[in-house]
Amino acid sequence: MEALWVSTGVVALAEIGDKTQLLAFLLAARFKKPAPIIAGILLATLLNHGLAGALGAWIVAHVSPDILRWALGLSFIAMAVWTLIPDRVEEDEVSIAQRFGVFGATLVTFFLAEMGDKTQVATVAMAVHYAAPLMVVVGTTFGMLIADVPAVFVGDRLSQRLPMRWVRGAAAAVFAALGGMTLLGAGSALGV
Repeated sequence: MEALWVSTGVVALAEIGDKTQLLAFLLAARFKKPAPIIAGILLATLLNHGLAGALGAWIVAHVSPDILRWALGLSFIAMAVWTLIPDRVEEDEVSIAQRFGVFGATLVTFFLAEMGDKTQVATVAMAVHYAAPLMVVVGTTFGMLIADVPAVFVGDRLSQRLPMRWVRGAAAAVFAALGGMTLLGAGSALGV
């Protein structure tokens, strides 16, 4: 259960102010159709984070625990730094909607926006750390929905009231703590 709750919390925090949350704001403002946008976010996240969880499971099976511990600890620390850097949404990511409709545009743009994004990398890292890829994927998907679904409904009003610097700082602190704990051997009971 720890894998589920930590994955949910880390991604929910990391997503606030993230590129995909900004994309949810833009899609909601442009199309004003929350149901297909939310469905697209859910499916894109399940596909993207499912791939990340599978990669995490493969890494656990093929990389030695000592190398894994150092790589994972350093990757969490790198995630902490990366989280402090605000994301921007490219206009061409939103223009895809004109060709695929609201659901298709959301599915395609969210999937592509998440490729190599910090939450996808975090999903791989947590799947490795907890050696429970399914629970991590469920958690990271839930965390994505916690951050992005409200964005669909309240758009810019939410972003103006939350101090993004504080939210990014809290998410960075969580990633840094996970990195430090991993480097100190906190995952040794899990074989990491």
